Amino acid sequence: MSGLDITPSMAPGRQVIQGYGGGGFRISGRRHVGSCIVFLERTLTWSAGERDHITAASLGAVMEAGESVRILLIGAGRGASEPVPAVREALRAHGIVVEWMDTGAACRTFNVLASEDRQVAAALIAVD
Repeated sequence: MSGLDITPSMAPGRQVIQGYGGGGFRISGRRHVGSCIVFLERTLTWSAGERDHITAASLGAVMEAGESVRILLIGAGRGASEPVPAVREALRAHGIVVEWMDTGAACRTFNVLASEDRQVAAALIAVD
């Protein structure tokens, strides 16, 4: 996979996003093709392939995670994007703060927050 290596040191048992690009991600040594939701200890395939596919329903796994997620980073592809108000409101109702950014920034921010032992997850749209 081509892309940038963004590997920080991480506590045992925590996932780290090591790279992104080429239509997928390298997470804790494993290649994931397509968009995904990254939790501290697991990664799920995510159906959102572009910003317009980001809905509260598509983020159900995050809301079902309970108190293990307090911050959700949404990597909405390339470039900045505006948050979808309905998504922000649905997550807020579950006690989750959402931050929208481009996918690369979301990957880097996830690693920093995870290394600080924060309750974070990232919903990431794959980029080429």
